Amino acid sequence: MKKIFKLTPVLKEAIWGGTRLFELGKGKSEGLSCIAESWELSFIEGSEAQADGIPISKLIPQSELYSERRGFGAFPVLTKFIDARDNLSVQVHPSDEYALKNEGMYGKTEAWYVVDCDESAGLYLGFDKRYTKDEIREAVVSGEIEKMLSFKRVKPGDFFFIPAGTVHAIGKGVLIFEIQQSSTLTYRLYDYKRRDSLGRERELHLDKALEVLIPDVYRNAEYPDESDGARTVAKCDYFFAREYTLSGTDAELAVSDTSFLSLTAVAGELTVTLGGESLPLATGETALIKRGSGLAKISGYGKIIAVSID
Repeated sequence: MKKIFKLTPVLKEAIWGGTRLFELGKGKSEGLSCIAESWELSFIEGSEAQADGIPISKLIPQSELYSERRGFGAFPVLTKFIDARDNLSVQVHPSDEYALKNEGMYGKTEAWYVVDCDESAGLYLGFDKRYTKDEIREAVVSGEIEKMLSFKRVKPGDFFFIPAGTVHAIGKGVLIFEIQQSSTLTYRLYDYKRRDSLGRERELHLDKALEVLIPDVYRNAEYPDESDGARTVAKCDYFFAREYTLSGTDAELAVSDTSFLSLTAVAGELTVTLGGESLPLATGETALIKRGSGLAKISGYGKIIAVSID
């Protein structure tokens, strides 16, 4: 029985989207002018990834992906590439507690891994000091909010953990791989007064954003070194992500009895071998492995991000 699947992502356009993902072979036959996001591992209704031409929820039962011991109401993780030709909106995501009470859906904690970036490009994360919410409201209305945000220049391989409540924006010229809770709930705080194709300013959610945001300085998560040479890039109740760098040597990853394993190549050309199955992964491609599948071997030259829930 097949245990490993190559995923076909769902591609999204947006006014800030770029062209880097075309270079990874995405969207060649879809007539898109840009690709803002490529949803790799997605069970979101209407935006579900496929394998073998079939939506993954219909191809692989949930029971074969993770155990119910943690009580997730739905598949817990969404991974995607995001290519920012222009700045994304300044936004914030609510916690589960707030979102379930007020929106009837889960909130969002997420993490970013920088795949590529222009020189001097960066990310906006939190504030440069602690502010009152009244000060933040006034800065949004006046258009001065950018001056209050902390801008962090980045390089490929940098990673950032972004808990719910963190004000953030991806800066122009950055390509990231995002690991997040499987939720589409976003409160847009500020959008540079940009207009859509019909000349309308995009909707803001100022009151809700102010209610849930943390008006303070951002501090990134730090993780201890790992004995197997991998590097942890995100770890929380919702997902666990590690980076593996291969230079002709193999990496062996145990696929636990309680969680799926997704593997996304963020650089190079790699091969995933599991039992008698072998699957090549080029940069930008993602594989999904059923839980309890044993030992997966990764070989080749490049970098891969492994995501599970434990």
